[in-house]
Amino acid sequence: MSRLLILGTLLMIAQVSTPKCGESSTSPSAPGSSSSSGTLTGSNVLSISVNGGPTNSSLNQPFASVTICVPGTTNCQIIGGLLIDTGSVGLRILASAVTIPLAAQTGAGGAPIAECLAFIDGSVIWGPVRTADVRIAGEQANSVPIQIVGGDGFTTVPSGCSSQGTPQLTQTDFHSNGVLGVGMLQQDCGIGCTLAGSSNPGLYYACPSASTCQITAQPIARQVANPVSLFATDNNGVVLQLPAAQTGGQASMNGSLVFGISTQSNNALGSAKVLTVDARGNLTTTFNGQSYRRSFIDSGSNGIFFLDSAATGLPGCPNSTGFYCPLSVRAFSASHVGANGASSVVAFNAGNVDKINSTFSVFGEATGSQTGNFDWGLPFFYGRTVFMAIEGAATPGGAGPYWAY
Repeated sequence: MSRLLILGTLLMIAQVSTPKCGESSTSPSAPGSSSSSGTLTGSNVLSISVNGGPTNSSLNQPFASVTICVPGTTNCQIIGGLLIDTGSVGLRILASAVTIPLAAQTGAGGAPIAECLAFIDGSVIWGPVRTADVRIAGEQANSVPIQIVGGDGFTTVPSGCSSQGTPQLTQTDFHSNGVLGVGMLQQDCGIGCTLAGSSNPGLYYACPSASTCQITAQPIARQVANPVSLFATDNNGVVLQLPAAQTGGQASMNGSLVFGISTQSNNALGSAKVLTVDARGNLTTTFNGQSYRRSFIDSGSNGIFFLDSAATGLPGCPNSTGFYCPLSVRAFSASHVGANGASSVVAFNAGNVDKINSTFSVFGEATGSQTGNFDWGLPFFYGRTVFMAIEGAATPGGAGPYWAY
């Protein structure tokens, strides 16, 4: 089971007092024009595919390719098989996938800087911070701090990092070549990581040697950044669009990640309902008479996860640990409520994950268990056009951060 919402995202929004920053009864029509394959076209459009990924073993995971370059040069490399994740921020690539020389970021005394990132699924990733020009579709962000996961002399994970979760450093761990985090923050940490002492959440480390890494303060401009926020244009948010999934599953599907909100004809906000988030980046979900105040939308999660109550009677799967496996498809509804008071009803189904055809990578009825939170993973995106505004960015729907659909 994969639930890649980054803990740091939730934490760091809470540290900014003023941000710099279910199915609705009618879903907005797809913005812009589309190609014959059903995906959108334009210089601000990244084609994505929900498939088995680099290891041919992924379920409900969207993948795409980006190009990284040595800053200011034409020494570039295309990196495919990257997970598109609205629940995290920053480009993170496995060291085993990178062949071009990217300059290491260093701190005081010339010590290389590394990062430890904890995810809500109980995993952590570890590796050095490097700098690259990043090209995505027709957009480019220059001199972007990115993370190289594992390798490069950083295979030893410090105890302060490994104590937060199970390290994921290889393609076998990731089921991808890395993560393109296009979440609602401009950097993956923010003000908290610039502080010294116990107030620092401990994401960044200075490493004079591989065995002597210590938590360090990291200036905002040197933190792993959301590449979208650094584009020259189309930088105020993203739009993720996927077609509806076939009941019972399908082998794969194609969709689009569009950069910008109402910056071009193919990303107009239109009549989509805007739901702002609270200081921790959450919506409120009401389901089965219970309110979940820690509720989030996350394309990096491969199901809809919540704590089932005896009233709904969803049994756990014998084989697919963490998922629900009802004997037949069950229909449910919940409501989203934004911090601005806007609300929307969301319909979703729960099906038997154990019975998915072994060739299927798309299953819209995937649900699973999650204590205390309501995680709207990729099945939420199927059949919708979903907008996500970046913190502090101006849009026709108001300043980000917010979700709209």
